[in-house]
Amino acid sequence: MNSLGFDKSEKDTKVVVAMSGGVDSSVAAVMLKKQGYDVTGVTLKLYNNSNISKSKSCCAGTDIDDAKKVALKYNFEHLVLDYQDKFFDGVINNFVESYANGETPIPCVKCNQTVKFSDLLNEAKIIGADALATGHYAIRKGSSDNASLYKAIDYSKDQSFFLFATLQEQLNYVRFPLGGYKKSEIRQYAKEYKLSVSDKPDSQDICFVTSDSYRDLVKNLNPGVNKKGIIYDFNNNILGTHNGISNYTIGQRKGIGISGSKEALYVIGINKDQNSITLGTKEKLKKNVINFKKINWLGGNILPKELDCSAKIRSTQEDLPGILDIKNDFGTFTFDAKLEGTSPGQACVFYKNDQLLGGGWITA
Repeated sequence: MNSLGFDKSEKDTKVVVAMSGGVDSSVAAVMLKKQGYDVTGVTLKLYNNSNISKSKSCCAGTDIDDAKKVALKYNFEHLVLDYQDKFFDGVINNFVESYANGETPIPCVKCNQTVKFSDLLNEAKIIGADALATGHYAIRKGSSDNASLYKAIDYSKDQSFFLFATLQEQLNYVRFPLGGYKKSEIRQYAKEYKLSVSDKPDSQDICFVTSDSYRDLVKNLNPGVNKKGIIYDFNNNILGTHNGISNYTIGQRKGIGISGSKEALYVIGINKDQNSITLGTKEKLKKNVINFKKINWLGGNILPKELDCSAKIRSTQEDLPGILDIKNDFGTFTFDAKLEGTSPGQACVFYKNDQLLGGGWITA
């Protein structure tokens, strides 16, 4: 059994490696090549900004060239696939529509869910690969029939949160070679491998937003989104007007345009149907019951109705204890303590110790 879980030699195991042009995926590709695997690197062209050399972008412009250089240096095949239309439909459109609906999207999850682990995964199978490998910091355990997902050993870089929407059959096929390493070790490997990307900064979450604000992108792609509406307080009193709900997110304090309150006011509600925003004190942001939909379960064949476990609503947040209650495709998570700033469009992801059990999209 080789290190990727296949009962054959490394040279007879074909692996497609998703290469963004960054240090992590580059090291993953070279690491597998050095272990003797038959590696094909694939870089996706996701958006048309060939003139952009922004250091924190990915899958565009110089990133594609960086991935090519790594493949040439270590003599493995490298392909560039034009996925601009797929990325626009699956990620950017969703991003814009979410803000237009008063939600706060997570484009990295949508990218993994659609472009990478749907379209690219299918492409890897067409190529004849035994597995698709990525540079994500997460640990996959188990067989090719029933794999499970765990946090990376480097908690500060763990990316399992962004993988919660990965389907079971996709997880069975995917491999994460870097999950057992710390980020500092991967940087050191990049230097040892003499990769030109060894000091390249990590890509930022919203890689396709090249201006200072996501609002510019939303406005450009949906010009009618900035429709004026009413700002209410928690008691439904009118406080003023806003310039479009897409300009606001739950928990926002600055840039609201309301002054004169004795207490600091935050956005605590966004109503698309009424095109209105509700403000309240920080205390009004806090809640311990999170509702969600479209549950993806990776915790085994049986979906429990109720379970003591932990969850988090942000990737950087520590997962906190509570009770998971699932009914069909909907559920609630009741945290032991109140959290603040939960927003529709974000995710609630469940864990049992280090194992990711699943997650759902927050509705309220």
